[in-house]
Amino acid sequence: MTDRNLAPAGLPRWTKALGYGGLVPFVACALVMLVVTEPDVRHVAGRVLVGYGAVILAFLGGVHWGLVLYGRPGKASGLLAIGVVPSLLAWATLLLQFETAVAVQVATFGGFWLYEHRVLGAGVLPPEYLALRRWLTLIVCASLGLALMARTLVPAVH
Repeated sequence: MTDRNLAPAGLPRWTKALGYGGLVPFVACALVMLVVTEPDVRHVAGRVLVGYGAVILAFLGGVHWGLVLYGRPGKASGLLAIGVVPSLLAWATLLLQFETAVAVQVATFGGFWLYEHRVLGAGVLPPEYLALRRWLTLIVCASLGLALMARTLVPAVH
């Protein structure tokens, strides 16, 4: 019996659209910080970016809890323990200055991507998910990096 909601690649039909749609706040905030010279607007865009990044990092950790609940192979205790790391680091970024918060988020997004690909791999996570995560993580980290460099690239005008 097949699930009608699954795409031929094995992911639910809307997974890619929702994943790429989830990039909009990252890209939009980075663009605002690169284009707008008003310091207050840039500050708000930066806080929105860090807040949204924290939410998405918590979501990524939740995926691992979902794997355990779904009964995927792998060590359940390890998946549960590692699954809380992005949430804790994301929460900490909400308490940090913008530059430090963004640097921690880039490291967390990149590090969690490496963990999923190199430690868990296709034995635990679907290959289609891993491929999607690669592109999503690349665009998230690029957006965060551009936002981090915005002050240097485009000085604010008072």
